[in-house]
Amino acid sequence: MTTAKNILTILIATAMTCCMKSAAEVNENLMTPKGGSNGQILRRYAYITSYNKDTKIPNWVAWSLTREHTNGPHKRGGLRFEEDTDVPQPRATYFDYMQSGYSRGHMCPSADNRWNSRAQQESFLYTNCCPQLSSLNEGEWNDIEIKCRTWANKYGEIQIVCGPILPKGKPKTIGKNKVAVPEAFFKVVLCMKGNPKAIGFICGNGEDNQQPQILSVDDVERITGIDFFAALPDDIEQRVERSCNLASFLQLK
Repeated sequence: MTTAKNILTILIATAMTCCMKSAAEVNENLMTPKGGSNGQILRRYAYITSYNKDTKIPNWVAWSLTREHTNGPHKRGGLRFEEDTDVPQPRATYFDYMQSGYSRGHMCPSADNRWNSRAQQESFLYTNCCPQLSSLNEGEWNDIEIKCRTWANKYGEIQIVCGPILPKGKPKTIGKNKVAVPEAFFKVVLCMKGNPKAIGFICGNGEDNQQPQILSVDDVERITGIDFFAALPDDIEQRVERSCNLASFLQLK
């Protein structure tokens, strides 16, 4: 016999299930870019990625980072990068990166996914990483990831899109499956808190690495051919994408 208490329990469970949308679902329209190379869209629990079957790396990876998602108990200990069986073969594997001289560079970082075990596991799919020099992976790229978590904590939520920049000619590849090696990486960040603001970064992936370039989103769009944050109203999009003022992210306005 169904009691009032049982009905209430069922209703609460149903409501919780309906509300437990993935981080990727919540702001998909806002954070998904347009243009660039065609790719297979993969919707993960914490991010969305456009995968390129020719290069064996993502065209871009996009996610919403909230204050609540900047920490949690689900750390990377014991996890290894995994082949992504949702994409066709040939695809990146462990052996492609082994002794290649390149790190497995997360696009959506492990530290942004401590809030959920599934999100953390999916961050270790090869479709979320690119060949990246260790000096970049552990240096400037990591510094920008830390900055993003600081901004998410400060403002409550930011939108992030990042990915590789390939050379105009035929790229260098690693491994039997010929995983393309980017010559640089881009990251763009949007914050809608208070006065909307956005900023872009480009980091070189060469031995002669210099400091990251701080650019407007418009500049990153010209370099990558990707239209970021296209779902914004035109007046806001034009205003935030023209600016590259790092100081605006350091002040709560």
